[in-house]
Amino acid sequence: MSAAAREEEIIMAGFGGQGIMSMGQMLAYAGMLAGKNVSWLPSYGPEMRGGTANCTVVISDAQVASPVVSRPSSVVAMNPPSLDKFEPMLRPGGLLIINSSMCHRKAKRTDIRVLDLPATAIADGLGDGRVANMVVLGALIAATGIVGADSVKKSLRKVLPERRHNLIPLNEKALALGMEAASETSAADLVGQPAP
Repeated sequence: MSAAAREEEIIMAGFGGQGIMSMGQMLAYAGMLAGKNVSWLPSYGPEMRGGTANCTVVISDAQVASPVVSRPSSVVAMNPPSLDKFEPMLRPGGLLIINSSMCHRKAKRTDIRVLDLPATAIADGLGDGRVANMVVLGALIAATGIVGADSVKKSLRKVLPERRHNLIPLNEKALALGMEAASETSAADLVGQPAP
């Protein structure tokens, strides 16, 4: 990969039923629409709904060498087990987005950027807690700049089944609120204190 090439390696994790897989698919599709190289790798726990689920998304200017990520540049933790499992894997300087509506502890590390986002509460405020994944996706793209909102909005039509296209305006609203929440958090607030 050339020095100018950019790559974002993201792990998204939560309970089955929180829309983790569709969030990853939308991000990967948005990357394709933006002309980038992408990979999407799902992983399920023993149960589907209520069990653990995570996916890995790689978006790169160069060819993606492997869809497997051991040191992600960004982690989305939608529930406490995901925060416990994936926070230690995040590379120094990486971005950790915590769904603070469900995770009641702060990040332990001080060498990463952290965004505490009450995603479920924001989604509930829109009248549908199921769009918490879109709130987080909005925050992720705002904080990383890896793809634009327009690409994500276009990907909604591809990833959501046609019978759910009536939910696109709600999803777009959730995306915008997530972007706004990330934008309101200054870069200084995102940076952890230097490790001792």
